[in-house]
Amino acid sequence: MEKIILTGDRPTGRLHLGHYVGSLRRRVELQNSGEFDKIFIMIADAQALTDNADNPEKVRQNITQVALDYLSAGLDPSKCNIFIQSMVPELTEFTFYYMNLVTVQRVQRNPTVKQEIQMRGFRDDDDANKKGTPVGFFCYPISQAADITAFKATTVPVGEDQAPMIEQCREIVHKFNATYAPVLVVPEMLLPDSAACMRLPGTDGKAKMSKSLGNCIYLSDSAEEVWAKVKGMFTDPGHLQVSDPGKVEGNCVFTYLDAFCRPEHFEKFRSAFIGRKVSFEFNTLDEVKAQYRAGGLGDMMIKTFLNCILNDVLEPIRARRAELEKDIPAVWEILRKGTEVAQATAAQTLKEVKQAMRIDYFNDADLIAGK
Repeated sequence: MEKIILTGDRPTGRLHLGHYVGSLRRRVELQNSGEFDKIFIMIADAQALTDNADNPEKVRQNITQVALDYLSAGLDPSKCNIFIQSMVPELTEFTFYYMNLVTVQRVQRNPTVKQEIQMRGFRDDDDANKKGTPVGFFCYPISQAADITAFKATTVPVGEDQAPMIEQCREIVHKFNATYAPVLVVPEMLLPDSAACMRLPGTDGKAKMSKSLGNCIYLSDSAEEVWAKVKGMFTDPGHLQVSDPGKVEGNCVFTYLDAFCRPEHFEKFRSAFIGRKVSFEFNTLDEVKAQYRAGGLGDMMIKTFLNCILNDVLEPIRARRAELEKDIPAVWEILRKGTEVAQATAAQTLKEVKQAMRIDYFNDADLIAGK
């Protein structure tokens, strides 16, 4: 069996560090590993419209932004197919058939669906000040199952919050294969390799990084924008003086360091602290944490260190993006070619699905012959 990846993002805004550590960085690594036969990266505009139907222009414009983020972060169109979801109409047909294999009650129990409905303030009562849940948004897990199975994906890199969606996809696959024929592939999810990467908090430390909450550091942010956001990051409210013992747990600066810091960063950025009253003579992140817990290490020191690391990660991404922005038509040509491959692949799977369901009527010689 071929090893195939399917993953993607909703184009509701530029991608941020949460996307990067949660899945994008891993996608690039997997792409370059040579371990997979096919890789499909989806810009999920149809799913973005489920709660942005009144503002399609927002989704439309952000397709370009997400494509730029993908390519600047290192996704290579010669190694993967980047495509636009709505331009593969077969995915809508898959979704419609799968709706008959899932109950309303099962979707209502999906923790991710419940969380997303609550986060967006959807209400299904008589409160005139609240917007009801769109059916399309409610059916998000079924649509996601369609995306995964259309490409017979064996591996789906996701963040921790998407685990219930993959589990529901697996249920749909088992139900379909048992009801009709073993056509669909059961996918395995691939989670980030560290707790910090599974759910990177926002700069306010109160929730995951989210565009709607305004607590993001974007991949396209300038060095000045990154520093302004890092300086304002939540740390330990009880750490008032440099000499005070501080808490590492729940301190989002340290969570970011867990996600991004590498051993070579200590020697590389020691010079950033020349001239300060306190030197930065640490060699490991564990040493930094121990000193912070004991007292004697100020928040601005660790924020300066984090800022150096983040800009080290983001500078090559910013440089590639600047080059890509000079030729936007070339970016759209990449999307067009990737979408053509995706549609051909989905069409072949849909043919097999319809044969299994025995609804490929005009290809059924016995039915046509009246047998």
